[in-house]
Amino acid sequence: MKFKFYFFFSVIVIMSCNTSKNSKLTAESIVNKAIEVSGKTAFKTSEVSFEFRDKIYISQGHCNHYILKRISTKTDSTLLDILEPGKGFKRYVNDSLIQVADTTAQKFSESINSVHYFVQLPYRLNDKAVNKTYKGLDTINNKVYHQLEVTFDQEGGGADFQDVYMYWFGKEDYKLDYLAYSFVVNGGGIRFREAYNERYIDSIRFVDYRNYKPKSDDIKLEKISKAFNNGQLELLSKIENENIQVEKSKEKC
Repeated sequence: MKFKFYFFFSVIVIMSCNTSKNSKLTAESIVNKAIEVSGKTAFKTSEVSFEFRDKIYISQGHCNHYILKRISTKTDSTLLDILEPGKGFKRYVNDSLIQVADTTAQKFSESINSVHYFVQLPYRLNDKAVNKTYKGLDTINNKVYHQLEVTFDQEGGGADFQDVYMYWFGKEDYKLDYLAYSFVVNGGGIRFREAYNERYIDSIRFVDYRNYKPKSDDIKLEKISKAFNNGQLELLSKIENENIQVEKSKEKC
């Protein structure tokens, strides 16, 4: 009888521990773990540069804010675009500051921020305007993932705050391998990105993406992973970042 009692008691304890463990699994904890394993907290005090589609992008981390830059060439001119919190957008042509219309400045700002945003994932999922919801487990290519839905507040969420994102983090390794989003501009649509070419540079995880779209307009965002598994997406492009360099500063946060 004692053996049966102890066995029964042990089962209860194990079940209780598992329940407690699962109850602590939240969207916030998943993102924090993903940030940890990807080394992306290093962005807070690092200068990260890379090339994307013939332009150079630079992010300078200063603990609680970033200075984002883009360098490009046009004929005989070098264009330096700078996006800095509290100072807005500035454009320099051959080191000379020029005036840019507000609508143009907003367009350039959104473009620069978007490129940096995807490179800095999953770190940017802790931005103030981000709302995260845990959607449970999902399976893509026979690997089990934690699935998160992300929406944005209008204040601080940018011009595309109405977009809805989905993220898939490995159940065991917490790596961000897939993401998808629905957008409303330019007629709207859905995109699905598959990470590949994983590499670590100075302890920071970087990936490139294969960018897909649904073959049919009937496919919804909440079913996009199933559509990918079933071959119902078509490849649009590849998102490739080259010549990545990381320089850590001595700044203390």
